Amino acid sequence: MKITDFKVMTFDVIGTLIDFEAGVLNGFRALGGEKAAAATDDEIFEPYIRARNQFYGRSSAAMKDVYLAVANELGFKNDETTARAFQAGIFHWPAFSDSVEALARLRKNFRLVAMTNGDRTVFSGHSHTLGNPFHDSVTCDDTGCTKPNPEFFAFNKGRQSAFGYKQSEILHVAQSQYHDIGVSMRLGYTTCWIERRHDQEGYGGTPTPETFTKPDLHFTSLKQLADAVDAEFAAKA
Repeated sequence: MKITDFKVMTFDVIGTLIDFEAGVLNGFRALGGEKAAAATDDEIFEPYIRARNQFYGRSSAAMKDVYLAVANELGFKNDETTARAFQAGIFHWPAFSDSVEALARLRKNFRLVAMTNGDRTVFSGHSHTLGNPFHDSVTCDDTGCTKPNPEFFAFNKGRQSAFGYKQSEILHVAQSQYHDIGVSMRLGYTTCWIERRHDQEGYGGTPTPETFTKPDLHFTSLKQLADAVDAEFAAKA
């Protein structure tokens, strides 16, 4: 299998390209007071995952309630103004250090499509952070559901088909075993796992999958994927 045989790369955004874990942790620690500043990653992530499952609406609105649920459970600062500040912060979650440069390289040779559980409003901010690299995008506002629901992938499959691309020409790139890797492999997509947490234990801010899924391709950074693509093209020259 050659990466350069594909025509489309679809990308999970939050967690693969945007470092949402840093955004979540920095938001709580900066806004939540002394107890939040001293809390470990896991102490924040565990109630965060539960709260996000409870308030799983559009992220441009629901994260205020997520903050308050976590803050009330852990004894962080829990007023409305602080919660709204946390909500606003999601538009400024940072990109991983390699995302912008690697996407710019990949865009030269592939159609890049964002597939994000974020809503259209939040995605506009994240896309700007990433240098607006995408040719197309699919959000939860478009699909009416979120990954790992197979209907999300079905929606994008139909959309890309309308532009003349077949499923066999799509490489799905993502970091979340729970939201992306398992379901995309079951649906027959060639799948590339960007293991952002390769040097950390556990699944961090994403739910633990029922089973681990071995992907077709495996890198620990987006830069490694872009480097592999460049090496393939160089070998053809």
